Amino acid sequence: MQAFSYVPARTLSEAAEILAREGEQAKCLSGGTDLIVFLREGRRSAKVVVDVKGIPELNQLSYSPKEGLTVGAAVPLHRIYNDAQVIAHYPGLIDAATLIGGIAIQGRATLGGNVCTASPAGDSSPILIAYEATCVVASRNVTKAIPLEKFFLGPGRTVLQPGELLVALKLPPPRPNSGAAYLRFIPRNEMDIAVTSAGAMVVLDEEKTHFVGARIALGAVAPTPLFVPEAGAALAGQPISDEAIEAAARAAQAAARPITDMRGSAEQRKHLSYVMTKRALLRAIERARGG
Repeated sequence: MQAFSYVPARTLSEAAEILAREGEQAKCLSGGTDLIVFLREGRRSAKVVVDVKGIPELNQLSYSPKEGLTVGAAVPLHRIYNDAQVIAHYPGLIDAATLIGGIAIQGRATLGGNVCTASPAGDSSPILIAYEATCVVASRNVTKAIPLEKFFLGPGRTVLQPGELLVALKLPPPRPNSGAAYLRFIPRNEMDIAVTSAGAMVVLDEEKTHFVGARIALGAVAPTPLFVPEAGAALAGQPISDEAIEAAARAAQAAARPITDMRGSAEQRKHLSYVMTKRALLRAIERARGG
């Protein structure tokens, strides 16, 4: 393990000041389930590790029908999937939060860390994109909001600049007659990284016979989590039917641009993009209908 200074920050301004002073040599620690491994393996370097778990803004977990859901970047997964409001209003987020690591990991790991690791296969990103999540990013002088689908630049890279940190993720309140779901394919339970994954959110009309709109995002099929607006466009205004769902799944498959690696071939991932999108949509529709 490389040597670094450990600094527990107690306020957002204190963390921002340290990050501004140390620049790229400072890294934020929330759960640490990725960062500590990366530092130990030499995949990331840091002279200063800023522990942000004690900052109140990064520990918010709140919901209101008007404002929606706020998840602080340091909120551990077990708080999220045990929260009654998240269970009631964001079941797709529960799908993802309960899949990230095992129980011990979920006691420390955070959505903020999962997003900032910027793995194309990160389990939380597709469903957060489907839910229209926005990143609240702060620096010493500025706080700004960034749509999550614009947060990623490539594997391990985000738009965060030296001196900036992710404070929270904000999800809008669920729309009437909406439902969402996240699914991933893994060849066996011991392999915890998705070969391909899909997050889907649908909004139905009052009769629940037609799509009003939909958002679909894929994981592990591009250098970043992949928002596929053309898949959602294929559903808007259409009756709920096998044909409409097929068209959306084919649009997602066409947008996928995967690679071949030890976990799966590009051809397999292309096919899975279709399959996982279709299944995620069917589950999202079922939930929107009250199932």
